[in-house]
This record gives sequence, structure tokens and C-alpha cells, in this order.
Amino acid sequence: MKFGGTSVASLERIRAVAAIVRREVDAGHSVAVVVSAMAGETNRLVELCAEAGEPAPALDARNVEYDAVVATGEQVTSGILALVMQNLGYRARSWQGWQIPLKTDAAHGKARISEIDDAELGEAIDNGEIAVVTGFQGIGRGGRISTLGRGGSDISAVALAAALNAARCDIYTDVDGVYTTDPRLTKQARRISKISYDEMLEMASVGAKVLQTRSVELAKAYKAPVRVLSSFDPPDAPGPGTLICDEDDIVEQNIVSTVTPDFDEATVTILAVPDEPGRAAGIFTALAGANINIDMIVQSASRQSGFANISFTTKEGDLDRAVKLLKDEQEKIGFKSLQSDRRVAKVSVIGVGMKSHAGVAATMFNTLAEKGINIQNISTSEIKISVLIDSDAAEYAVRALHEAYGLDHKKQPAQA
Repeated sequence: MKFGGTSVASLERIRAVAAIVRREVDAGHSVAVVVSAMAGETNRLVELCAEAGEPAPALDARNVEYDAVVATGEQVTSGILALVMQNLGYRARSWQGWQIPLKTDAAHGKARISEIDDAELGEAIDNGEIAVVTGFQGIGRGGRISTLGRGGSDISAVALAAALNAARCDIYTDVDGVYTTDPRLTKQARRISKISYDEMLEMASVGAKVLQTRSVELAKAYKAPVRVLSSFDPPDAPGPGTLICDEDDIVEQNIVSTVTPDFDEATVTILAVPDEPGRAAGIFTALAGANINIDMIVQSASRQSGFANISFTTKEGDLDRAVKLLKDEQEKIGFKSLQSDRRVAKVSVIGVGMKSHAGVAATMFNTLAEKGINIQNISTSEIKISVLIDSDAAEYAVRALHEAYGLDHKKQPAQA
């Protein structure tokens, strides 16, 4: 069982979490609980690190002391929940990542799990103890605390579920499942009872905030069923949530399962790049070296013979760094100028049924054309089509596509 920051935001909320844990224990289940820091606490600790690290030496996520500071948020939550469970008469104990130990590489601030020695933890659980584990953290080289990056508690929970061979990993958050689109954009959004790992991966990759991408990758790799639930449901009447599972476990596949918007997008267009081998490699090698992720890439002919224009998208928070880096590399790469735009959004339609049904792209493009929405870029995968459009039109596009694919209703129309 994993509880996010909003679920443990106060002592009152932690007591509500304890009631949910109590329900599962009383039902005869052995339970491990992974907790995040209280809502807002990690941001506060990150700000303290930033203030302490200025003006020099810079203190950022690559610094081991940064990890030592920001990891304390989860330690507080795990200790308090264990105390509350003890006061309810249950045997409970807090576990920090290094005590398990949950071992990671040395990439502080964004560490990856390398090994989990679950012998001691598993024995404690088998003996009836409720293990309350700090999410988001482990132990790196040299015995130093490491953190897994934002959303790391989801990763911790799924990794522990796999290591412990758990029957299921329940992720409790402030929503009661995965929806056909953001319910804040349309009242017609519906909760999905089951969704495949691949669909959830695509959703996470294009901006859905329900689960962290790496946690879904882990769940798929180890075939660990994950259920998304709301911690705000009454403990005696929990909602059914959404089960994320193998595609083969879903009897009837939808053609399109979700329409997912991502407003955290920006675009960069590099004008008049010499159209010769190695130029694009130079651009994207420089961006990769700065750990700037890029997504939709389009190369088109320039007005000047022998030159090309290259456009790509990145996260809005990385735009300024990307622009500065490319300007610093302008002479080396040899381009004439560049433009950037924050007023864009990505809208994606996702569904495993797309693999066996034609006409999904035609429906998307016809719908947007009928609504007068211009498409700037397009990218596709086997089960996803994404378009980049003006951010002002994104909500309108989501509602139109949600209706066009029949997601307003339980049955979807056949695609032409």
C-alpha cells in the first residue's frame, strides 16, 4: 500500500490512512506500507537546499547532501504512521530505505534501484508486523542516502511489491482511479476499471500525473498488478479504483482508452541548419549532455538551399536551459537562428485497440480540422497518436476528441 503526499498531508489525514491500513490487516492480509512526505514538505526542503547552496558551491540534486536533506520528509511520515498504528494496538515499525536495504546507483537526486534485500523486511511482515517504509529513497555507494527523483515513492512501492512477491500494489492518491481524460476538463470523463501497462506507460509519458513512468515500467517488467485508489474514500466503503495489469488480463479492449493533455510543453525551432550528416547529432548530443529530454522532432526544408529547419518539443521548465545551451553552441552547430514558444500543448489519444483498428488517426485529424484547430507537430507509437497544438485550443480539443471516440459513453463506435 502506497500513500502520496496529499494522503498524509496532516495528522488527521495520517489517521485516515491508518484506518485504511487497519481495514486490510483486519481482513487477514500481510501489509507493507510505503509513504511519501507530507504535501509541500519536499518542496520546502528543496528550497532550503537551494538557499543553503547559494551563491557557492551550488547545491543541487546531484549533491549527496541534497539527498540527505530531502529524504527527511518521508522519515517523519513513516515514524508518525507507525506510532498511530501502535496506538491502535497493532505491531508496526518504520523502515528507512537504507535499513531494508534498498540499494541504488550513485545518481543522486534521480537514483535507480539496483537491488532490494528483502530478507529482514519479509521476515518481519511474515511475523505479523506492519512495515511502514519511507518511499523515494535508498542507499547508494559509500553508504550515503540516495533519492529516486520526483514520484519516487511510486517506484519504491512497486519495487517492494515485486521483491516481496506481493499479490498487488495499491497506490492511494487523491483520485479514485484512471479516467478517460482529465475530469476537470469535461464532466463526461469516466473512470476506467482496467487499463494495460502499455497504455499507462504512454499516459505517464505524455503528462498524466497518476503514476510515475518508471514505476509503471517496473510493474510491467515484473507483472505486478497495480491498483489506483482514493485515500479519501471511507475506509468501510472503498471505491473499486483502476487496475493496471497485463493486456491479456483485459477481456474487452477499447479502441481508444484515454485522451490525455499535457500543458507542460514548449517548442524550439532551429532555423537554417546545414543539411549534412552530423549536424542533428550535434544538437541532440548537446541537449542530452545537459539532461534535457526532448520529444516530438520534425525536420523540414529551409528556404535556403542546402539547409534545413529542425523543431522539437521539451518540457517548459527546461526551455530556458535548452535555448541558452543551443545559443552557446550556435557557432559549432552552424545554424542561423532559433525560435521558441511556450504557448503550445500536446494532446494524445491512447489505446491498445489501435493496433487492430484502422481509422483512429483519421478520426483525430478530421475532428480537429472540423473544430478549426491547427496541428503543428505529430508523433505516433503503436498505441498512441500525439499532436502539438496551440495551448489555448487544448481544452476544446480534448472535449471534442473525447466525444469523437465515444468515450462519453460506455460503448465506443467502430472506426471507419
